[in-house]
Amino acid sequence: MNKETLQETTESPLYALEDHGEFVTRHIGPRDEDVAHMLQQVGADTLDELIATTLPPSIQVDEALDLPDAITETAALARLREIASLNRVQHSMIGMGYHETILPAVIQRNVLENPGWYTAYTPYQAEISQGRLEALLNFQQMVSDLTGMPIANASLLDEATAAAEAMTLLQRVNRKSKSTRFLVDPGVLPQTLDVVENRARYFGIEVVVADPDEALADGDFFGVLLQYPGVDGGVRDWRRAIEQAHEIGALVAVAADLMSLVLLTPPGEMGADAVIGSAQRFGVPMGYGGPHAAFFATRDAYKRSIPGRIIGVSQDSRGRTALRMALQTREQHIRRDKATSNICTAQALLAVISGLYAVWHGRIRLQKIARRIHRLSGLLSAGLAELGYRNRAEHWFDTLTVDLGTGQAGAVYQRALDAGINLRRVGDAALGISVNERTTRAHIDALLAAFAVDREAPETARLDASLDADWSAIPEALQRQTDFLQHPVFYQYHSETDMLRYLKRLENKDLSLAHAMISLGSCTMKLNATTEMIPVTWPEFCDIHPFA
Repeated sequence: MNKETLQETTESPLYALEDHGEFVTRHIGPRDEDVAHMLQQVGADTLDELIATTLPPSIQVDEALDLPDAITETAALARLREIASLNRVQHSMIGMGYHETILPAVIQRNVLENPGWYTAYTPYQAEISQGRLEALLNFQQMVSDLTGMPIANASLLDEATAAAEAMTLLQRVNRKSKSTRFLVDPGVLPQTLDVVENRARYFGIEVVVADPDEALADGDFFGVLLQYPGVDGGVRDWRRAIEQAHEIGALVAVAADLMSLVLLTPPGEMGADAVIGSAQRFGVPMGYGGPHAAFFATRDAYKRSIPGRIIGVSQDSRGRTALRMALQTREQHIRRDKATSNICTAQALLAVISGLYAVWHGRIRLQKIARRIHRLSGLLSAGLAELGYRNRAEHWFDTLTVDLGTGQAGAVYQRALDAGINLRRVGDAALGISVNERTTRAHIDALLAAFAVDREAPETARLDASLDADWSAIPEALQRQTDFLQHPVFYQYHSETDMLRYLKRLENKDLSLAHAMISLGSCTMKLNATTEMIPVTWPEFCDIHPFA
């Protein structure tokens, strides 16, 4: 198109009726008259003049940016749909800290997709944050109950950074040990180990990866990190290792799977000094690896060294119950080397979702979900045993690691992939399989068929009938005995109407951009365009495993 034709097009009657630059007029201020007024106040005639007299010449760009023409929001969504369609959504049974989960529709619609929740200001001002503070208090109570620890924070960035924070906390509070060595269980998730090792490098900490039972016998460490269950799915009784660590003056952090703790003995009851992990499988989509809320729980004696935020219960001047951020202030996190932590990022919205997931399901429903996951893993193990395959671990919750020949592992992996299931490759001759909340008996049938090749695959219905109703791969000594989620909030909102009203009451106690602008104008108070937010919950984006 030549210049004259282009000018005719842009000046045509139809062009004026089409949406060009619609996004800017709908979402981005100020208007032309506002710009002119502000320029007058600062003594500049144009924005170009203002920039030319403000920015150093060395960083100014003279030529125009090479950008495509603006498109409408409808066209942008259509383009995003095209991009999303390039992703193939499989049933991911890879595990490794990321699991498919079911986000309850009432929470998805009224929290995750609701600007009244996702644009609310960071809860430094308690008087305009009571709704989220209550939701975060629910999260803390859930974590404290499941881990068996007396106190928990209101979330951290992710499990790996929570583990690194646990390492530095143990070093800070350990007055008995002068060691700079930190022992890590080989069963720790690989992404966690990467972050721990990188953080340790800059703190002068030596990370030792070795079996705790052997290393603690003749080692000198200030702290230990254990995984429960391990990356291969194995469930170990860590009581003796924790006892050994304490005997040599070391403190112990346990990285735990939150769903497994519904059925497993809590690490706090084993003597752990800190418990960390991810709350992702409590209703938060995988999202190709994040974002997800981490949890951090510890002993009451260490509460002033906990990184991140803690929500506490107080009273206002009239004696009414009120919530606030307790024990620490915002300024603590910008004190550099004197701060408890320099990674103070919280995942408030996602912690809220995980806490509300527990409110929605309650103890009984969570037990049902965890037992279904565990039983499906048992049916898979029994079927694989009939086909001649053995799980590496004697005890497990949801994950099996199966040894095969080199060529056989690749063939089974591909057959599962063709059946719509992602598995984990463990070296060249083994496969990892993690059952999750979305796994069904149909997935188990498909996996058994993939392993059977040209043999007849065991039927899930027959395996289920042959397995005792109270079957468990968790040894009796590690089966959870203590109750959890006994607070009334975890019993009151199990119908959609009740939950909907509860969520609305909480939302109305907060100030977000859906209500008003506030003078602080922080970057933490965002109003993303709705068009930008819609794809967040599309399966092609939110149901992708980071290691698929």
